[in-house]
Amino acid sequence: MNYLAHIYLSENDEKVAIGNFISDSIRGKNYLNYPKEIQVGILLHREIDTFTDAHPIVRQSTKRLHKNYGHYAGVIVDVFYDHFLAKNWSNYSAIPLYEFIQGFYTNLRNHKAILPKRIQEFMPYMIEDNWLYGYKDLDGIQQVLEGINRRTKYRSKMNLALKELQEFYTEFETEFNLFFKELIELTTVKHNEIKERIYATSL
Repeated sequence: MNYLAHIYLSENDEKVAIGNFISDSIRGKNYLNYPKEIQVGILLHREIDTFTDAHPIVRQSTKRLHKNYGHYAGVIVDVFYDHFLAKNWSNYSAIPLYEFIQGFYTNLRNHKAILPKRIQEFMPYMIEDNWLYGYKDLDGIQQVLEGINRRTKYRSKMNLALKELQEFYTEFETEFNLFFKELIELTTVKHNEIKERIYATSL
């Protein structure tokens, strides 16, 4: 899953959301250097990714992209799924999408000092251009794909993937809706398990 889904799956816990957001920048046991609430978010992110990568519905989505994008197919599906989360946001949250995202940006600013350097560097651009809110529109998804393509030094060709999203839009959306329901259920269970494990170590 991409940024928006990870933040949403943090269950409105600000510190868990920070951990969930920075997790890809935290290697191995380095998560232990962070406060326990943020450790929970980092480990929850890892559980979400493990479940997502192995899920047959997600693999069905990525299979549609393998021929043209190879191992980048999973990254593209993560972006597509964030689009469907943003598009169907009112099905998942009573908080309006714009308000939810602005709240997260405030959360990021409040925790800037502990963010990894890479995230500190791109955070101002993310907030100024409102990346997360852009996921709801195809133009915003195109910009995200172009940005990731630049970061792969144009090897991924992900900037072309909007074609497949438009061609198989209904299929991708159906797969997202089925998968995300399961992911929410898993996340609730894992969140509690991780919290119990992390805090048990301090007793």
